Amino acid sequence: MDDLVWKSLAELARLVASKQVSPVEVVTAHLERIDALDPKLRAFITVMRESALEAARAAEARVLSGEPLPPLHGVPIALKDLYNTKDAPTTAGSKILAGSKPAEDATVVSRLRAAGGIILGKLNMHEFAYGPEGLNAHYGTAWNPWDARSHRIAGGSSSGSGVAVAAGLCPGALGSDTGGSIRIPASLCGISGLKPTYGRVSRAGVLPLAWSLDHVGPMARSAADCALLLQPMAGHDAKDPTTATVPVADYAGALSGEINGVRVGLLRPFFLEAAGLVLRQAIEQAVRDLVKLGARVDEASLSHAEHAHAASFAVIASEALAYHEVWLKRRPGDYQADVRERLKGGAFVSGAQYLRGQRARRLIRDEVDRTLERFDVLIAPTTPIVATSVGQAEVTIEHETVDVRSALTRFTRHFNLSGHPVCSVPCGFTTAGLPIGMQIVGRAFDEATVLRVADAYQRATDWHTRRPPVGAPPAAAPAPPAPAAPAVPAVPATPATPTTPTNAG
Repeated sequence: MDDLVWKSLAELARLVASKQVSPVEVVTAHLERIDALDPKLRAFITVMRESALEAARAAEARVLSGEPLPPLHGVPIALKDLYNTKDAPTTAGSKILAGSKPAEDATVVSRLRAAGGIILGKLNMHEFAYGPEGLNAHYGTAWNPWDARSHRIAGGSSSGSGVAVAAGLCPGALGSDTGGSIRIPASLCGISGLKPTYGRVSRAGVLPLAWSLDHVGPMARSAADCALLLQPMAGHDAKDPTTATVPVADYAGALSGEINGVRVGLLRPFFLEAAGLVLRQAIEQAVRDLVKLGARVDEASLSHAEHAHAASFAVIASEALAYHEVWLKRRPGDYQADVRERLKGGAFVSGAQYLRGQRARRLIRDEVDRTLERFDVLIAPTTPIVATSVGQAEVTIEHETVDVRSALTRFTRHFNLSGHPVCSVPCGFTTAGLPIGMQIVGRAFDEATVLRVADAYQRATDWHTRRPPVGAPPAAAPAPPAPAAPAVPAVPATPATPTTPTNAG
């Protein structure tokens, strides 16, 4: 049964359809692992045990009936707790919405259920999605499973989604991304996460942080599984007027494993240059891996990148305050302290500053579009640091002390402003065993190419197949010391775990 929790979404769907395993067995295996590990990991706010088992029994009956099966039939998934579900509370990780029961499912939840997905439960998150660390004072802060001994952040705001997928509590999950909240936990938890193009996926029934920057998307252990989840989610929805009518590609069909001739732009200024040494080495090795697969790599730059922080703050702070203004006046004490203070900061953003932020956003989007006329995808680190300890406010990157919160969003918020699709995939580990993420940026509504490059990279490497130590069997007694090995080059010639121990990467 334990082996089932490490199967891919695609493999689970195949096993169910071929009657080699029952949907009840699959759901039960994941519920048992949640029972065993989640008291420590705190990935879930609500486990929907009874409804998940009921759905699994119905899925089993449909398999036995011989009816045609949808693509995700009998496969368990979990939802960040800002997706409305008619059969469970939607809290947004808050005290304010504790026990709140929506009248209907969010559009994407309905679509995933129609595709055969079984909802295991609602996942932990930074309260109201307003923080990149993944902290939660009400339900407990999720525990990054890559460090079994010390409590490290999982990244936010989709912290529970990152932890649950990485630790084998569910094979796939949904997150949301306003400044990096899918990609940051994907990077820090060693999984794959896709922020689709703005307008590709409906946000109807998804609680907002900032309506003009919010994206929703899938998180899984591989890009191939992200493609499988995205397929039923994507497409126009009359309930969300921001969704586009652009045709939806066959995402799984695009995963050919072939990227010969694909033009890759390596974002060095502002992005790679600002990452910790080990992260830079990992990205440079990943680029060499792509070259071996036939990609053509050249350097690229985005001159407006330095303006993304101010523009993102002006837009998010204003729009978040507009949504929370009444609650903030009536129930300020019910917010966790960091979120309350960030919301208050929105009151100091003037209308002129908000408009300047939106104008900067247009400049940023146009520049990314122009750059992608020369390239098929762009490559950059997802974050400049790896997972820090919970409560740690600052981190050192190459002898410079920086704020953890600002560092986490430094490379991600640019593409929320531009709206382009981005997939974060694991591309290495530090000597402390902490994951490193790489983001792959594509043209608007060209998720297919982004996923094709990510999938080809994952076929050639094994970073995404590693399992974290939380929940692993006890290690065997240590072997006698081996003779000292020769020094490893600063940039390895073949895929290898980077060797410089630094908290910044």
